[in-house]
Amino acid sequence: MLDHVTKLSGISRKPERLIIGLMSGTSLDGLDIALCLCRGSHLDTQVSLLKFETIPYPVSIRNEIRNVFAQKKVDLQYLCALHPKIGLLHAGYVNSCLKKWNLKSEDIDLIASHGQTVMHAPARLHRLTGMPDSTLQIGDGDHIASHTGIITVSDFRQKHIAHGGEGAPLAIYGDYLLFGSKEESRILLNIGGIANFSYLPAACEWEDCIVTDTGPGNTLIDAWVRMHFNQHYDKGGEIARRGKTHTRLLSLLMEHPFFHHPIPKSTGPEDFSTEYLFDAIHKTVGENIAKEDVLATLTLLTAQTIADTILLADLEKKAIIYLSGGGMHNEFLVELLKELLPEHLIATTEVLGIPGDAKEAVLFAVLANECVAGTSNPSASHNRFTPFVSMGKISFPD
Repeated sequence: MLDHVTKLSGISRKPERLIIGLMSGTSLDGLDIALCLCRGSHLDTQVSLLKFETIPYPVSIRNEIRNVFAQKKVDLQYLCALHPKIGLLHAGYVNSCLKKWNLKSEDIDLIASHGQTVMHAPARLHRLTGMPDSTLQIGDGDHIASHTGIITVSDFRQKHIAHGGEGAPLAIYGDYLLFGSKEESRILLNIGGIANFSYLPAACEWEDCIVTDTGPGNTLIDAWVRMHFNQHYDKGGEIARRGKTHTRLLSLLMEHPFFHHPIPKSTGPEDFSTEYLFDAIHKTVGENIAKEDVLATLTLLTAQTIADTILLADLEKKAIIYLSGGGMHNEFLVELLKELLPEHLIATTEVLGIPGDAKEAVLFAVLANECVAGTSNPSASHNRFTPFVSMGKISFPD
């Protein structure tokens, strides 16, 4: 047996593994880095978050990603070069954290790298005859492994698609393993660029879970703030709070076909681009809409579509909602959610032991743990949207 395979086999049999989870979402804010101690696997999984850092992307990197992000036409040579560049960038960030945490590469068992999404295109969206569901994350795992010296598990979403899913949202797998409760129905709501939630009824089996995207989270809010207020995001929702909802604009935005598809479903910024927003604004001909009013309307759009989808899934209105992602810091957005969902208690995942900012990175550490040390679960239901499969490709440092 080759040395690196022997090492991987040894890692799979350890009682616990140190795994670094990496997550960079569609908001393009930067890289979340979570150092996790993972014990057991499947429903016996236990995770302790030991360290967490968010390293913001420099403006130059954000701009380079936006050149290809959710774009139907791109320079293939540029995209080809950006794939390893993001991998090298992420490797450098990991190495910086290891130095800060006084750790060596040999102390870490695995890196779990989500990669940087640049396109999410289920067949329902791309409508290319004869073409399957698809998604693309860049940030090559081989480059991360080679430049950190740590075995890297990456490119998780392709296996999900290969087994009939859409490649998103994947949070349900970690949510089910970590946050299921016998006593309490829970909704794990993550508000990133796109908003999604996992619905876990009390004492649920895998086939009882629901996972779905709800529509835009921060993506349109952030885009509008960048264009008109020279900021990366609306801190605390302070700008939106100064505006008033424009009823006609909200109605036009709500006409998007995605909102009328049954759950479960997935989407991306490809569906909810500034083109979609400007088209709706254009249809309000003759109406002078203040920039703050547009932002207030976009914030309500996020809250309303989240609430509508939750009410559709949680018919008994008993689930407690646990927030994560950048949107949980938008106080105005959270207030709107509480108004729209008065029968639901709303907290953050901090009370479940995982800070909301770290949750997505932790969940990919859990997926890597399952890839390397998990056991098959033939009794679990397989369906189109949530196939219970091992995900991730393994890259060795040498």
